[in-house]
Amino acid sequence: MKDIDVIAVLQDPVRRRLYEYVAAQGREVGRNEAAEAAGVARTLAAHHLDRLAEAGLLESGSRRLTGRSGPGAGRPAKVYTRARVERSVSLPARDYRTAAELLAEAAEEAGLDAGLCAAARRRGESLRGAAAPCGGLEEAMEVLAARGYEPHLEGGEGGEGGGGAQEGEGGRERVVRMRNCPFHAVAERFPPLVCGMNLALLEGLIGVDGPVRARMDARPGECCVVVEASKDNEH
Repeated sequence: MKDIDVIAVLQDPVRRRLYEYVAAQGREVGRNEAAEAAGVARTLAAHHLDRLAEAGLLESGSRRLTGRSGPGAGRPAKVYTRARVERSVSLPARDYRTAAELLAEAAEEAGLDAGLCAAARRRGESLRGAAAPCGGLEEAMEVLAARGYEPHLEGGEGGEGGGGAQEGEGGRERVVRMRNCPFHAVAERFPPLVCGMNLALLEGLIGVDGPVRARMDARPGECCVVVEASKDNEH
């Protein structure tokens, strides 16, 4: 199926809601959960979820959602996660990815890491404009979401997605992780160069003198940068 046909699958509003919900969870989602989140019947949700899987937008599997095994544990349920494959449409056809990879290759061979990071930090500052550095994790999440990073809050007593404080009382420090790297395809080929560029860009975007800071903390399947409370502003 061509990318343009795949993207057309999301034209249906219910199907798109289901896709966006599954994609936002960062884990396997069952039919019942997806149906409840989208406000539709389970049979309708199952139809649309399978259609998304057929189009390659979701990946499907099966597991027991009860967490039990053996006799009486129930039948495995069908679950869905966002597919790792990228889809894009450009009319007329453009090939910015090849250009980005060639530029990254040349920069890496010429040892231009420092110059690239300086340019990225300036670009981040330019995108922030006259605004002050981000005042907290929630504000940082709004900025990151607008740039396509798909941020989510992790840590603290309430676990992922909980609360509004910078740290959970009596729990782990909270950090903002990102399920999407906008530079993923190029970062896979040139990780030190592109991840360093990404960190510098986000430092400029959220600021380096405010109550939050960006730092490297790579984890498989997510952006290599996290945002946390600045050490100078911890209580």
